[in-house]
Amino acid sequence: MPVIDVVACLVVGADGRALMVRKRGTTAFMQPGGKPEPGETGLEALRRELDEELGLRLPESAFTWVGEFDEEAANEPGHRVHARVWRADLHDEHVVAAEIEEARWIDPVAPGDVDLAPLSREVLLPLLAAGGHPAP
Repeated sequence: MPVIDVVACLVVGADGRALMVRKRGTTAFMQPGGKPEPGETGLEALRRELDEELGLRLPESAFTWVGEFDEEAANEPGHRVHARVWRADLHDEHVVAAEIEEARWIDPVAPGDVDLAPLSREVLLPLLAAGGHPAP
């Protein structure tokens, strides 16, 4: 199965909810992020994506490494994603831009009937619900 390399951010609000996005023309909500461009480090790609998608300009110091995860891709049938994931606690306003159609704050313990990307549903929201940080 082909693998897509992505970066993603577990953006967490003061109330513990996760900021999730849905790209235009899709149904599944996922963590913001995207594909690195040639020559970008993972964190550089993530910071660029957060700026493009949500107008968030966060310093490198705002991010905490979470880990690397593999899961079924949400919007590319027959593909898997290999995600490098960071966490950032957000206290700033965001705006929906670029290919993002909608953003929502989702309770990781009780997400409701929202269509979630497999990586979000199976890995990242349960991680956040369990305390939000990986073991050291």
